[in-house]
Amino acid sequence: MAATAPEQAGTSAETQPRQPIWLRCEKKPFEHRSALTPTTAKTLLDNNFEVFVERDPQRIFDDEEFEAVGCKLVPNNEWPSAPVEVPIIGLKELPESTDPLPHTHIQFAHCYKQQGGWADVLRRFAQGKGTLYDLEFLEDPKTKRRVAAFGFHAGFAGAAAGALALAAQQKEGGKGTLKGLKPYKNEDAMVAEVSEALESVEGGKKNVKVLVIGALGRCGSGAVDLFRKAGLQEDNIVKWDMAETAKGGPFQEIVDVDIFVNCIYLSQPIPKFITSEFIASAGDARRLAVVVDVSCDTTNPHNPIPIYDINTTFPEPTVEVDTKGVGKRCTVVSIDHLPTLLPREASEQFSKDLLPSLLQLPERASAPVWTNAEKLFRQKLEEARVEDEKNGIKA
Repeated sequence: MAATAPEQAGTSAETQPRQPIWLRCEKKPFEHRSALTPTTAKTLLDNNFEVFVERDPQRIFDDEEFEAVGCKLVPNNEWPSAPVEVPIIGLKELPESTDPLPHTHIQFAHCYKQQGGWADVLRRFAQGKGTLYDLEFLEDPKTKRRVAAFGFHAGFAGAAAGALALAAQQKEGGKGTLKGLKPYKNEDAMVAEVSEALESVEGGKKNVKVLVIGALGRCGSGAVDLFRKAGLQEDNIVKWDMAETAKGGPFQEIVDVDIFVNCIYLSQPIPKFITSEFIASAGDARRLAVVVDVSCDTTNPHNPIPIYDINTTFPEPTVEVDTKGVGKRCTVVSIDHLPTLLPREASEQFSKDLLPSLLQLPERASAPVWTNAEKLFRQKLEEARVEDEKNGIKA
């Protein structure tokens, strides 16, 4: 069923055409979050928007919740047939394809830092003459901070996953493995499970020591908050930020804790925080058992934690580190959509923060938050063109 063209609110001179926006379904497995919620969609509708919502049984919000506030429901994955003038909003990257992209897309594309396949993604926009507004790079023109981010809930959920991985790892004589993660009904349910799990570790939760790097940011503050609510002693929650990492790694302090949570935003090359060789050199004295890389710069050539090379998943949350046969096991949690463990709370917070910028979408040709994002897109598009030319690929 093809979508109909966006309706006009009226024909009088005083009435402005309604701004359409299309919420697409998410195709990433186990992704339950949503860029729009019924609450924020209602605000858009009240401000002369027309909101199309694809049916999506995977989304934490039921289709009926959107329909109840006045959104127009359309079939699942129908966005390629949407009128080209309708902006498409989603969260995670689109499935791999070579199909040109003629629409305007608002999403996390994960292609501006030369991640794996970055030029392939941008080539699709070049071929379709579409536009990408990457949610990671929508910035407040005054503060230069991201207008919306899942950072807090990413850190919160990442810390929880790390704690559960530690508890699981100590079972079966040190051979245990975290068997899988599923979204929680709410934050209280997550904290309760983590607190109980940490009590089962050797010496109980009072002896668990953690290190959070990037502790002053949104993500790091979320990780610290989880550890506090789960009952860790404050002295055992080591908080680092730029001042502590300025000396350059690798860092002995990382191997001296049970759980290391990386929450930094990588914008330029930095010395490695930890390496497999450094882990092996710590020998049997190493305490480190679990690394949680919330930042998940897995395919970034400057990844400061080059001890793993895959993103893990909810069904298989951890990957083993090559410790060179020295000391106990060490595992990494590298799930790149951790906030979906708390999908409703994370979506509501993110969408609420994004809302002021979305309300400026009708003025995106002049509103700095959008013009700056498009300027960056054009810059990255040129970088991809140069890369393709170097590799003999024609756009």
